[in-house]
Amino acid sequence: KEPGARWTNLCECHELYCAGHLIEAAVAYYRATGKSKLLDVACKFADHIDSVFGPEPEKLKGYDGHQEIELALVKLYHVTNNAKYLRLSRFFLDERGQTPHFFLEEWKKRGRTVHFPDLTMIHDHAYNQSHLPVRQQEQAVGHAVRLVYMGAGMADVAAETGDAALLEASRKLWRNIVSRRMYITGGIGSQSYGESFTFDYDLPNDTAYSESCAAIGLIFFAQRMLCIEPKSEYADVMERALYNTVLSGISLDGKRFFYVNPLEVYPNAIGKNAIYNHVKPERQGWFGCACCPPNIVRLLASLGQYVYSTKGDTIYCHLYIGGQTEWNFGNATIRLRQNSDYTWNGKSRFVFTMDRPADYTLALRIPDWTNQAEIWVNGAPYELSAKNLADGYALVKRTWQPGDTVDVAFSMPVLRMKGHPHIRQTAGKTALQRGPFVYCMEEADNGENLHRIILPPDGEVRAAFDKELLGGVQVLTAQGKRFEADGQWREKLYRSDAAEKTVPVKIKLIPYFAWANRGVGEMRVWIS
Repeated sequence: KEPGARWTNLCECHELYCAGHLIEAAVAYYRATGKSKLLDVACKFADHIDSVFGPEPEKLKGYDGHQEIELALVKLYHVTNNAKYLRLSRFFLDERGQTPHFFLEEWKKRGRTVHFPDLTMIHDHAYNQSHLPVRQQEQAVGHAVRLVYMGAGMADVAAETGDAALLEASRKLWRNIVSRRMYITGGIGSQSYGESFTFDYDLPNDTAYSESCAAIGLIFFAQRMLCIEPKSEYADVMERALYNTVLSGISLDGKRFFYVNPLEVYPNAIGKNAIYNHVKPERQGWFGCACCPPNIVRLLASLGQYVYSTKGDTIYCHLYIGGQTEWNFGNATIRLRQNSDYTWNGKSRFVFTMDRPADYTLALRIPDWTNQAEIWVNGAPYELSAKNLADGYALVKRTWQPGDTVDVAFSMPVLRMKGHPHIRQTAGKTALQRGPFVYCMEEADNGENLHRIILPPDGEVRAAFDKELLGGVQVLTAQGKRFEADGQWREKLYRSDAAEKTVPVKIKLIPYFAWANRGVGEMRVWIS
């Protein structure tokens, strides 16, 4: 498009970002088919990038404005075993945030021109996480997708090199996200300007950005951390983002998409109040910036990579999703088939086939939303105690035989979730969750003006499966109240003598992922 201008505006123009996605596609195609024709192209491209960037005096000491190349190069290293690609990934991470600032220097060299005049990428270094060297960053700031892609790359390189400082920086960024800057749906990025994080506990519901790609990036980050240190907290977040924000990003028929995933929608405000310009009340067929649709599709297509991981002689089950997989342990080939009824009923069964008995441990995650877990091995109860519980996983260690079975069952209470007291937007409100799903009210079930509905703190909430609704979903119902306006308001906007009249109402909630599949209407996750 601009001959002679290659590698002159890395801050804004996504050259290395696009290269990273090409490399990832090549690796995926090679792994799926065994064919190297696209992988050969990707290696040539990566070799060219390596000839341009690096610590050598004649090379550019730069990095991309949108992280992605870092984790792609590690994937390329995994399939080629060429350490050059791992070194290049680490170089890009190490250079980020150094002084003199690379983006300012290249801006000056090209005559101080900019590609996106509406954004201040060149000077707002926190936007692309180049405000500090990566090992010094402790807060999730700037563009949310960039941040979690960077976190995934940092964890990848830390795992391969044993870089303790890089791993600790990854932990700090993770902790800041999940304890102060993440929505209950697993969405991240709370403001539309810059698609970015703002500050601790700032999580508005109606103007939330919560980009689908950001939730996917959080899953990337979680999976990398799980491979380094298998702790259920990473898998719990991975599951929360997957079953809520990611699935919300695609319609039930798979043809329409959300880029933005708010937790509250009032359609009448959209198009009239500019702060809601980014919010869509129904999914779109495509986007000018078309990152989210293919990102959702590739995550769902590669979901098998997130269900299990191994470490030493232990197989970890992080997600209870039906399917079959295979490992080699010593001289034994182990095949494991999982049949899952987990999402609605909290149950899964594992069936083992192998060519010979094998000694190893099956580690089963105990979800953070359950209050009771039961396990059976070949039909016999397996006692859970402090000796066989570690980091949120139940450890089943034995000499496994062909045909062995393991059954798990988790209780699925309806949880009344509360936000941290510092979250102003959830104060005095409740969100309902059952199993991995966060629930919401829709106008289709509860009428308009959802903000006037109250959920009493002590009322019963019932769960029932409705096979006719939205392809079959678990529905929650509760008795609530609705504020009604008396006839005295007329033209008055404010009154001192207004009576707070309420009428009984039956509240119906559906899983958040399924909202906006029945036409345009109001939606609300947090209830007064």
